[in-house]
Amino acid sequence: MDSGRNAALYAVTDGFDVAQKGINGRRVAGQSFLQGFFRHADVSEVVSVSNSTADGETFATLMAQTSGAPALPHRHVPRHSLTQIAPLGVMFYPAPDFSELAFERQAFGHSAYALCGITHTTSTLAVMKGFFQLRSSPYQPWDAVICTSRAVQAASLINLEQIDDYLTRTLGAGAARRALPLMPVIPLGLDVASYARDEGARKSLRTRMGWGKNDVVFTTLARLLPYGKFDPAPYFIALQAAQATLGTSRRLHVVMCGIYGDTHSQSVFEECARSLMPDVSFTHLDGADAQARKEALSGGDVFSFPIDNVQETFGLAPVEGMAAGLPVLASDWDGIRDTVTRETGILIPTRMISGPASAPEAKGHFLAQLSYAQYGNNLSAMTVLDQGAMREGIVALARDADLRARLGQAGLARARSLFDWSNIIPTYQALWAEQNAIRAAHAPMRPEALTLSPLPATLFAGYPSHQMPQGGLHLCAKATTARLREIYALRRYAKIGRPFEQLSTLERVFTAISDHAEAGVHITALPQILGWQAATIERAVMFLLKYDLIEIRA
Repeated sequence: MDSGRNAALYAVTDGFDVAQKGINGRRVAGQSFLQGFFRHADVSEVVSVSNSTADGETFATLMAQTSGAPALPHRHVPRHSLTQIAPLGVMFYPAPDFSELAFERQAFGHSAYALCGITHTTSTLAVMKGFFQLRSSPYQPWDAVICTSRAVQAASLINLEQIDDYLTRTLGAGAARRALPLMPVIPLGLDVASYARDEGARKSLRTRMGWGKNDVVFTTLARLLPYGKFDPAPYFIALQAAQATLGTSRRLHVVMCGIYGDTHSQSVFEECARSLMPDVSFTHLDGADAQARKEALSGGDVFSFPIDNVQETFGLAPVEGMAAGLPVLASDWDGIRDTVTRETGILIPTRMISGPASAPEAKGHFLAQLSYAQYGNNLSAMTVLDQGAMREGIVALARDADLRARLGQAGLARARSLFDWSNIIPTYQALWAEQNAIRAAHAPMRPEALTLSPLPATLFAGYPSHQMPQGGLHLCAKATTARLREIYALRRYAKIGRPFEQLSTLERVFTAISDHAEAGVHITALPQILGWQAATIERAVMFLLKYDLIEIRA
């Protein structure tokens, strides 16, 4: 097992603890990735990174509870001590903007380790700003941002091109010449076996609902947000039209398994269903309930995913449908066209407004005149799913059980071969090995000058009358250790936390000066006397002078 193919995993509880923090897309994806890593990574140890020991303990608990994972040692490293990830040379960060980490790395040397981020949604203002921050940060050629689909990669490159154009216009022709980070396309993954059809769950749902062999169920797993995931109304219109075409030969039913984002979302879904598809039944199942999710996938005949919102970037849900052996009816939209093929489902053509016509949304988004919900809602209102193609797709799938079976079998095979974590994790590891190879070809690790995080006393050198002279000072004690302790306690430095120095350090330096009585001692002699660094002694001396505990002798 080569440590060059391993990476430390930045993992905070809010990003993966579904049980304690609740279900949302990024936590489910974060937990799934970690469990996939625990099961399939070819590594000799697992290393986690966070600011909190509690996060490390929660990470270890998830690792211990992941079935099928080999027993590997776990090591937790505090974020502020990232060189301790060695011998690992890469840290994986579950977001695209690792600019802050790149700034922090300067303290250890740019080649101390590589950073690897990953995209999720690319439509938030935070992500757009994050790319600007990343582009202007001290990232290196051995750093990487994983793009989960070709569409995400294209969107990210457009964002970066606009940033480069701005930097060139404002800072000159050479401002944006530096190479981009590595930006490979690696899809999200899942544990395909865990989505296998459960015949008991299928029977339970269909018996409870009274559905027979001529009832065709179109099922969806998604967040139920009309402004942040998809507008259900066009889909419902197409279903009603399809039911009219099918007549009494087939009865269509819709199952939506998910969590309503709010009462507004619930009203939109349920009132649109009643008004727009009166001849098609609508059933909502709780997306937070594991059994409900199993029933939705196992009891359905077709997995539908009619996305029309820029919030979606990959579309893991259709892969879940394929893993359950279902044919897919989905939008021809961003990452979905990477997951669903003609062999596994039917893609509905989509159409969006031209770039200039979307200027009001761009301006409103960047000036915070539009909330993220309003931004996505407005763009969705101007995104069209081909109604004719959607209706024809629904009819074709409803009429032909053999077609459904053929597409479903192909989808299951595709999910196993391309999207199971057993195949995705080795691809991550190959990227990390590539990053390490590029990093190793760089100059040996050394701390960089913190030009982008200037030393405070250098930055503020013009503030005081004097700084510590290069030749140092001759010092004599004026007070007692008891007085030092009194001052330190009164000033309550420890109460604020992370004091500039511990009291014990101040006492040692004060005692070393006091030991020389009236003759005093030169500051340059103290490092040898105490066996400490000169900077530590200088910090203590400044404190002792500040409170008149020692004095400068000519």
